[in-house]
Amino acid sequence: MKPENRTDVVALFGEVLADVFPDQSVLGGAPFNVARHLQAFDLHPVLISRTGSDSLRDALLEEMVRLGMEVAGIQCDIECATGQVQVILENGSHHFDILPDQAYDHICAEATQEVLAAIRPRLAYFGTLAQRSVKSRLAAERFLQTCDCPVFLDINLRGPWYDKATITSSLNAADIVKLNEEELAVVAEVFGLDHLTHQAQAMALQQRFGLKQLVVTCGASGSWLLDEWQQVTQAAPARTGQPVADTVGAGDAYAAVFILGLLSQWDAPTTLQRASDYAAAICQVRGAAPASTAFHQPFRVAWNIER
Repeated sequence: MKPENRTDVVALFGEVLADVFPDQSVLGGAPFNVARHLQAFDLHPVLISRTGSDSLRDALLEEMVRLGMEVAGIQCDIECATGQVQVILENGSHHFDILPDQAYDHICAEATQEVLAAIRPRLAYFGTLAQRSVKSRLAAERFLQTCDCPVFLDINLRGPWYDKATITSSLNAADIVKLNEEELAVVAEVFGLDHLTHQAQAMALQQRFGLKQLVVTCGASGSWLLDEWQQVTQAAPARTGQPVADTVGAGDAYAAVFILGLLSQWDAPTTLQRASDYAAAICQVRGAAPASTAFHQPFRVAWNIER
């Protein structure tokens, strides 16, 4: 791995797992999904996670190599299996049954630091699910302490795998936070803000935790951003006119393009609209990301991304 001289590195920490649909299994996990979207848009994601020594690990490494992704951060556990999640599809939406004690619950802090010593990321990404165990929580803390760059928290609350302590420490570590309306309501209740409007909740959280940006996705109603001056930017939802296959990974797609916008210095309205458009397109394919990189070409052309 020789990315130390690159200026487009994004470090990501967290779970890699298989999303098990009724008819197939698809590699997923929010950090992995975000990483492969970033790769498709010519950034250099370095994902730190842990898998079992099993066929899912082989499939993951094969896919990452196919996509040109860095694999040095993928640790191997000889005792625990690669993570799995049962995806239950109902009425055009979905929910998850996340199995306990998976390989990503045993991410090693020392190995994490070794990988980070070789890179200089422009941005660090993490969430809450991979902090559900003590060992991976300590590795996440090492990750955040070692990365000398802005920190992006995609909170991704997955019940019952979070608590007030994890939410608080994660918000304290973050500069930029992304969450959906339902997650905003949960966080607001945790901190006694549930009597306020959504925007007032966001402002209170921004002040309490010193956040530079807080972005809220609202599904079919679009999204909005609260900046460090407490100015609100709103974006309408994308209107593709195409049928929805499923909504798995839409939030990860949104997060990836939002990060791309940050690092490319797009203005706020452009970033929000492009993130919304891309997330809507992801909803037209099964799973969290398309198998073919040709999917990304219209966006690359429209956004003037050169290969």
